Amino acid sequence: MSQADSARSGRLKGSRILLAELALAVAGFALANCSRAPDERANDARKGDERKDESASDDTALDPDALDPAAGPQGAGKPGAGRWRIDPRAPTYTPEQQREIDKLNGLGYSGGSELAPSVSSVTVHVAGRAYEGANLYTSGHAPEAVLMDMDGKVLHTWHADVHELWSPEELPPRLLPFVQFWRRVRLLPNGELLAIFDGHSLVKLDKDSHVLWKSRCRAHHDLELLPNGDILVLTREAHLVPTLDPAKPVLEDFVSLLDANGIEKRRFSLLDALDASPYPELASLAHARRDDILHTNALRVLDGNLAARIPAFRAGNLLVSSRTLSFLAVVDPEKKAIVWTMRGAFKTQHDPEVLANGDLLVFDNAGLGEASRVLELDPVSGATVWEYRGTPAAPFYSRTCGTAQRLPNGDTLVTESDAGRAFEVTPAGEIVWEFWNPARSGAHREYIATLFELVRLPPDEPLGWLR
Repeated sequence: MSQADSARSGRLKGSRILLAELALAVAGFALANCSRAPDERANDARKGDERKDESASDDTALDPDALDPAAGPQGAGKPGAGRWRIDPRAPTYTPEQQREIDKLNGLGYSGGSELAPSVSSVTVHVAGRAYEGANLYTSGHAPEAVLMDMDGKVLHTWHADVHELWSPEELPPRLLPFVQFWRRVRLLPNGELLAIFDGHSLVKLDKDSHVLWKSRCRAHHDLELLPNGDILVLTREAHLVPTLDPAKPVLEDFVSLLDANGIEKRRFSLLDALDASPYPELASLAHARRDDILHTNALRVLDGNLAARIPAFRAGNLLVSSRTLSFLAVVDPEKKAIVWTMRGAFKTQHDPEVLANGDLLVFDNAGLGEASRVLELDPVSGATVWEYRGTPAAPFYSRTCGTAQRLPNGDTLVTESDAGRAFEVTPAGEIVWEFWNPARSGAHREYIATLFELVRLPPDEPLGWLR
């Protein structure tokens, strides 16, 4: 067994140690109780009136990805320091409803709670077999993105602290632990960068990290750049949806269209799109929830290369993924309706992508239980065309997040987010490149930062702006 495999095996065993509410002050890590045992979380969920509806199971809790940070200094729903005013247009909520809204707005991810391996940075690079190119990644240790070469040399970083962008009254206390990092970024050809502060905002920076604009649009998880400069982004709102429950707030997902300056032009509800679809069984499942209903975690604009086989995949339609209900869907943004869905062996999946050959690639977080895999699926039959689940000696698992990118040489680049690891695997299952997040924290550097996403840029990616 290699050094990396040995470290990985030890890390997998160590990461299942029960952790009681952990707070790391080093490197800006934002940790919460997701790393505690499910039984402990369920016991806590049964305590107190605020959480009495969340305790049925991990699947029916507010959100399996949710981390429940402590309430603000004056309690949930009450303003802390700073100047506050009441919006006359805002609906009036009861104190209990406001607590639920604050809790929903605080759903997010930890900066990192896995035990770190002994290895760091690039541990495998088989030159001539790995697909060469620069790598761009976001990490749970800081609100920044890193561009590095195949050997781990840092070429460039972007950074923007949420406290420098927004005033205290614009930063809800419950959300603070989850805006200490960027959930996802998109690089533009001139070195400019779009970055998501999950559940809060979207910011555009130039190559030197100067702020070009910012939008308090409650962006989360994913975005797409359109040829005309507009931006499609997932957004969300915690509020009352009377058709679901006239008394209990929920977290509703939207697709928002922003112009090139971050101004919202329009949006539509994905819950409404599901209600308008010919899939009543999925709509019923959604309507039965009273929390983060869909937890939409991916957004892709389709190019139409699959439309000959499945007309719903016409150019301009949108491919999305619901984590809580474990389904993929195609949305027609003109009709504002879901026109195709897929459910299968995958569970709590992330990052679906239509491949050039017409198959679907998806990161399956929990279809195997406490083990993850990457699936290539036939979208017509649902059959598995290819899969990678690691090896008995070196499996991989990310309970939250995770990405898979098919490279031009046929390899697949996988981000095992919770473990802080990314690796390139060949169709035959050989790892030809591997990277471990070097960001560590704890008294003995025993924790590794979440690696939200690592993407491989093509060799012809314009990087002249680096000079």
